[in-house]
Amino acid sequence: MTRGRRRTQVAAILGVATTGALLLSACSGSANGSDSTSGASEDFTYLSFAENTSIKDTLTALSTGECSDANSQAKLKIDNLAQASYDQSIQLKAGQGDLPSLLASGNSPQIAKDLNKSGALVNIGAELGEMGLDDAIIPAAKSTIEALYDGQVYVLPTEFNVEGIWYNKKLFADNGIEVPTTWDDLVAAADKLNAAGIQPFSADGKDGWPLTRLVGNYIYRSVGPDALAKVADGSARLTDSDYVEGAAKVADLGAKGYFGPSVGSIDYTTAVNQFLSGNAAMFYMGSWILGNFNDPEANKIGNDNIGFMPFPAVEGGKGSADQLAANVGVPLAISQDRYDEGSKHWLGCIARNFGAQSLKDQGVITGFKVNGDVGDVPPLTQAVQDQIGKTTDTVLWFEALFPPRASTESQTNASLLVTGGLSPEEFMSKIQAELPES
Repeated sequence: MTRGRRRTQVAAILGVATTGALLLSACSGSANGSDSTSGASEDFTYLSFAENTSIKDTLTALSTGECSDANSQAKLKIDNLAQASYDQSIQLKAGQGDLPSLLASGNSPQIAKDLNKSGALVNIGAELGEMGLDDAIIPAAKSTIEALYDGQVYVLPTEFNVEGIWYNKKLFADNGIEVPTTWDDLVAAADKLNAAGIQPFSADGKDGWPLTRLVGNYIYRSVGPDALAKVADGSARLTDSDYVEGAAKVADLGAKGYFGPSVGSIDYTTAVNQFLSGNAAMFYMGSWILGNFNDPEANKIGNDNIGFMPFPAVEGGKGSADQLAANVGVPLAISQDRYDEGSKHWLGCIARNFGAQSLKDQGVITGFKVNGDVGDVPPLTQAVQDQIGKTTDTVLWFEALFPPRASTESQTNASLLVTGGLSPEEFMSKIQAELPES
């Protein structure tokens, strides 16, 4: 395909593209460049969100270290765009045939899907295969990417966050509680903690998404790992009784006061502090929280006192506790128009070295295989890595396949669900109303 023809197709497709709002973080990049068909490598330009620096810092470290050879072929250049305006800017650049070499793939998976449909992105999975790097992306991360992007691998996993329930080991031991393996066990543990005057769960009700994660996980365990894909393709509805059951089970926890008083006013920072101060026994959150756990000033209960359990199974359900909920942080895509020898060298070097560099410098677990020495890894981080290493199949979060308005409806109303302001049926109906009809 010629560059001019691709430009026309991108413009046509992205003219109707929608923007989204994943709860992810990222870093930086730049979008100047000349025609890559000249044979000479361009600069390796990277464009990403301005709000986060971890990817930028990791790439910069690689450019002077393990990827210095790639950097000598195509010099790393970095620029930033504000996350709020990023999707619109990427659509404009794509329409002009001016995507950078490497880019954050957008706030919503739909942005990358539209770019890929137009032929604008490199088939990263195929390229890594040709390089003999089929195993560079770990199986669990590959499973997550394929779930997000219609079974294909055209993004790189700069993080790999698994989600589950963190628990206070001492509070469990003091109250004779074994780690729950089923939903009924979890509710029984919460009953026992509450009777002892201990708040069972810390939760960020103000932002809503940590509560909807519980709804989604219950549905995945009960209906099965394809439950929300069926909603996305129209073969099931959130208002079906087995889906409403997930919202009802989480609402029951709220009705018992198990998220504490005024959960709707508790923000993310307060929820983290509640758990790390020992004021709540359990906390559903992703592995990105390890940064807080590894901070001795923030963590009053101590790293050794924190355990991790996958969201438990639902008895008789079609899902499994082995299927961890996961995301890949800020996925990075590579522009087909800019894919020259310099970009190819950079792709190979990133695949081989990003995981170790990020873990060593940032303490961030990525979706890449870790090669080489990364020094001392905190025990809890290592425990999560071990859990990831045993995981081959993952599921997504509740809103992952929803359009933006449905995601907003879900998260805005989550606190009402657990405080009785909305019934489970009403909660699910509001979200379903924002989903496209098949």
